Amino acid sequence: MIHISETLALHTAEGFLTDSELGQLRKIMRVALDESGWQPRHQAEILLAPPAAQDILQDATRRALPAIRRTMPSIAAAAPWSYTELSPGQEVPTHLDGIPEPAMAPRRLGRIGVVLDGAEAGGDFYIETSSSPGIWSGENVGETEGFLPHTPLTHRLPHAPEPDAHPHDGVPAWLEGARRTRWTTDARAGTAVAYGSQVIHGVSPVRTGNLRKFVTDLLDEAIPVLP
Repeated sequence: MIHISETLALHTAEGFLTDSELGQLRKIMRVALDESGWQPRHQAEILLAPPAAQDILQDATRRALPAIRRTMPSIAAAAPWSYTELSPGQEVPTHLDGIPEPAMAPRRLGRIGVVLDGAEAGGDFYIETSSSPGIWSGENVGETEGFLPHTPLTHRLPHAPEPDAHPHDGVPAWLEGARRTRWTTDARAGTAVAYGSQVIHGVSPVRTGNLRKFVTDLLDEAIPVLP
C-alpha cells in the first residue's frame, strides 16, 4: 500500500550523474538542439530528451533507485525524461503536480530533476511546506486505489489554465493564498532531487546565465516498452 509520506518526501541522490555522463549529455543536447532548432515558447516548457540521453538518464535512475526507495518505497521506475531550460528572468512558479489518476497504474508518485548546467545566479530549486487546508482537494483514496485508507489528495496540475496559457505561467489562486515556508536546495550539477508528487515546489527566477536540467515522473510501475 502507498503511504502518504511517500508523496510528501524529499530526497537527493548525489552523484546521480558522473562527470563523464554530464559531458556526454551536454554533447548530446548541443547536437539535438542545433538540429531541431528548439526554443521554449513558455518558461519551464519541456522537450522530450533524445534516445541517447534517455539511455544515460535511465541507467542513472536504476543505479539511484535503492537510495530513492528508502524514502519512497513504492517507486519502481522513471518515465521518459524531458529537458528544460530557463534564461534570465524566467522561473518555475510555485506549484504542485499532484496525482492525476490515483486509481490507475502506473501512478505518478513523485518527480525527479537533475541539473545539467546551473545558472550563474538564481535558478534555485525549492520546496515549500504548509499547514494550510487550501492545498488539499477534499478527495481521499484508499485500498481500492492502492493507498492506505483515507489518504488525502492535494489539488494538482493542470489547474485549468486560460486558453493558450502554459501551466507554469503563474501560481494558482488556491495555492497563492496559502501561508507557506520555503526550503531552498543547493544541489550541484549531477545531483538528482527526488520529491513526492504532493510536494509544493518551484524554481526561483534566473538572474544571470542559463539553467539547463532534465526532469521526469517517478512511477510505481514501469511503463512497458513498445517493440
